[in-house]
Amino acid sequence: MPLLRHRPLIAAGRIRDVQISPENREGTPAVKIARIETFLFDPGTAKNLLFCRVETESGLHGWGEAYVTPGKEPVIEQCLRAMTGHLIGRSAFNIRHTAQIMFEDFAIRRASLDLLSAWSAIEIALWDIVAKRAGVPLYNILGGASRKQVRVYANGWSNGGEPIEANIERALRIKERGFTALKWDPFPGPWRSFIHREDEDHVVRYVEAMRTALGPEFGLLVEVHRRLAPMHAIRIGRRIAEFDVGWYEEPCLCDNIELVAEVRRNVPIPIVTGEAIYSKEGFAGVLAARAADILNPDICNCGGISAMMDIAAMAAPHAVAIAPHNYNSTLVGLAATVNFAAVIANFWIAEYFVNLQPACDEVALKPLVVQDGFVDLPTTPGHGIDLDENRLRARPWSERGGKGLRQYWEEFPRKGYVAGATRTGY
Repeated sequence: MPLLRHRPLIAAGRIRDVQISPENREGTPAVKIARIETFLFDPGTAKNLLFCRVETESGLHGWGEAYVTPGKEPVIEQCLRAMTGHLIGRSAFNIRHTAQIMFEDFAIRRASLDLLSAWSAIEIALWDIVAKRAGVPLYNILGGASRKQVRVYANGWSNGGEPIEANIERALRIKERGFTALKWDPFPGPWRSFIHREDEDHVVRYVEAMRTALGPEFGLLVEVHRRLAPMHAIRIGRRIAEFDVGWYEEPCLCDNIELVAEVRRNVPIPIVTGEAIYSKEGFAGVLAARAADILNPDICNCGGISAMMDIAAMAAPHAVAIAPHNYNSTLVGLAATVNFAAVIANFWIAEYFVNLQPACDEVALKPLVVQDGFVDLPTTPGHGIDLDENRLRARPWSERGGKGLRQYWEEFPRKGYVAGATRTGY
């Protein structure tokens, strides 16, 4: 076998020569991708979850997860499977180059939620393999820990079909579990740019009731889901500001980022956007417009760990914080988020869906644990978690229905309208 060069290494106090072969340069068989398997998992609530398991020729494996939306989970799985044939035989180490060819060659330079969610799952799994191969937790590969624990807030706790009083009781139970902050969407009805004044009043009553019940120290994070025109978003934001709201998330559609920037200029609450932005180019536009105080990209839909590191670095010179969105499992999505959040200097807080936790714990060989609103950094190699494949297969995909869609006679403005239960669309 021809030798390419000699590299001096220091070992046991002396210099020795190591011979570098073509296989070592290109990636040894031990790190070549051999198979990729997908798992659609039904947690019994909200939506199905999509995991992937990437295995190398040596048998080393890594876990990834793709962001999915309710009712469209098989679409992302099919995109992920379509990528698989292009990846077998490639080195698990060449993560950034593989991302490049997935965008430029596989997708022909057309980004989309489906593409980037599928790629994110594979990318996250590859990082798991790299860190396991190195024998260290992933955050040590990414640059080392910047904090001992990662703070999380609770989501997935409220019920959109119940009145405010019932959801207050739910929120109090979240506080009893040790969480120090929660997020929820207090708006009634489906997501629309224009809403009735009765809806605005409902939101103000809801936020005020939450503040009264949970006390002055508890973090209240208001989710808007990109639904409002600026005239509504600004008026509501000003009205709820007196209740010390921790942030105002996605008040307007981010496709026209100037709408969000207009709200930020006129509302005295930190503005969040980013969960519906899937490219670094999109985040560059947010930062250029000074549209947000906090970005909330999702590690399972924006390109994975490498992309999240890039976005955090882009945000830092603008004094913009990162609060990762994580409408994913409390397994892989959470573990990848925790490892990322451990490293970056401008981390704020991360999302944790409490309604997904019970089913996720059932399939976890070792889950991450939330205590007093924080997750300790994992200490085992890779992401720090592992999944039981047989238990995953025991809960396959099932049709969960999805949200009911409005009829034309239900649209705004409506004669005799009365604000109903806080139905957020699912």
